[in-house]
Amino acid sequence: MPEQEKPELEQKEKVHLKHLGHRLRVRGIRNRWMRNSFMAVMVIMLGMAIAVILGVVNYYHASMLSGLETKAQTVSDFFTSYATSEQEFEWMARSYIRDFDEKDQLELQFLSVEEQPSVQLSSFGLMAGSKPGTPDIMQVLATGQMAPWTGKDPATGEHIMTVSAPITFNGEIKAIMRLVTSLGPMDHQLGFLITLVLTGALFVILMTYVINMLFVRSIIEPMAGITETAKRIASGYYGIQLEKEYDDEIGDLLDAINDMSTRIRQNEQMKREFISSVSHELRTPLTAINGWGETLISGKLDNAQDFRKGLNIIVSESHRLTKMVEELLEFSRIEDGRFNLNVEMIDIQAEFEDAVYTYREFYRKEDITLNYQEPERDFAPLPGDPERLRQVFSNLLDNAAKHGGAGKRIDTTIGEEEGYVAIVIRDYGPGVPEKDLPHIKEKFYKGSSKARGNGIGLAVCDEIIQRHGGRLDITNATDGTGCVVTILLPKSTATPAPAPTPAAVTLAAPLPEETEAPAVEQTTPAEDSEERVEETTEVPKETRED
Repeated sequence: MPEQEKPELEQKEKVHLKHLGHRLRVRGIRNRWMRNSFMAVMVIMLGMAIAVILGVVNYYHASMLSGLETKAQTVSDFFTSYATSEQEFEWMARSYIRDFDEKDQLELQFLSVEEQPSVQLSSFGLMAGSKPGTPDIMQVLATGQMAPWTGKDPATGEHIMTVSAPITFNGEIKAIMRLVTSLGPMDHQLGFLITLVLTGALFVILMTYVINMLFVRSIIEPMAGITETAKRIASGYYGIQLEKEYDDEIGDLLDAINDMSTRIRQNEQMKREFISSVSHELRTPLTAINGWGETLISGKLDNAQDFRKGLNIIVSESHRLTKMVEELLEFSRIEDGRFNLNVEMIDIQAEFEDAVYTYREFYRKEDITLNYQEPERDFAPLPGDPERLRQVFSNLLDNAAKHGGAGKRIDTTIGEEEGYVAIVIRDYGPGVPEKDLPHIKEKFYKGSSKARGNGIGLAVCDEIIQRHGGRLDITNATDGTGCVVTILLPKSTATPAPAPTPAAVTLAAPLPEETEAPAVEQTTPAEDSEERVEETTEVPKETRED
């Protein structure tokens, strides 16, 4: 056999074994179900049938025996009371047998008293002279009391029931009166009844079996489909959907599997887009750094201004790479649980104003007006991590310019809302597409925006705000111009009141087109230099063709 065919055969054998194991597991579940439910029903039904049969048989036998004993006692009392001699007893016995009106159902016998009692008189006539020898006769002789017996007649083998009673006069047993009835008709009726009861029990058992099989099938088949779908999802077929047939727990499980499959597909798609985006984001600054570095090394730049521009581009793109790596590291810490806050009491107003003043001069070069409305009163210190919060402010202000810079205006304010400090950043750009709003804070999500980014900045910001016990809300402005970002931070470490809805947090009256900053010396953000990134990423002609 060629070597290349062996792996294929081994793979097919593994698949066959997997399917065989699956079928065995299915049969095992069915067998366990049948043992635990059907067998219990079968045992119960058979037990009930046997109990009914025994109850009916005992009832019929007890009723018949009671009737025989009553008749036997009546006859015995009659003869004991009125027969005073053997001659009179014999005459009375013959008369009683002749006039016995139940001879069609019963046989009345009078037996002699001797070691082996024999039949002296019988309502059938043919039994005279025979010696029955049944236990009831011997028991009467031994105890002097009435005795019943049920069994097969020693002479004919017929199933009979007998009751024997002593006939006494002068204190001695002079004869034995015996009533005999055949149990054949009753056995026939009981046989029919037993057949009917057993047939009903078997029908119930059969119906239970069929219902159980249908029920087990309604569980096994969807579970087999779910198992197969889960295996396909595990092997990479994301987005597979199962058809929901039952609106019950199985249906809920199908919904969960379908939702899981959809979410995995979305996450995988976002991861692919994230990798593509990060690759593109890394390639652009690396290309600029490499190009300008080679140009500077070549010594072809004689102009000091161009030389300085090249160095600025290298520094700017290095800062951009540093920021991207820091975001990736932050996201990695969040994912593996190593993300921590260094909480202290901070002046949130001062922290936010520092970020605003830092970005204001930088945005002015982009012809973007960054307005800030000071609150009417200062805020008390609140618990927070200043480094993390500055990271949030920088990211959100940078996003406002990146995605809403077309409006050439960004408004910011800080205020109070029901136990929270509310920080609002609004731009006047195109806003966020409605289909992207529910997902904009999800990791790796970039939406339909064409702006540069890796899709994790807002996810990191949202995590930081949540770790502070607050909430980050992103909505579009009600007038349709721009996006409104609201940061809600609790004023104290105690459990705050429920965060207000985004609609309750609004900017104050429209800000002027330009608000002068205090006369302090400003510095630009670390990730940006004197030249705007879009301008400075231009690659020298010497390397652009690469």
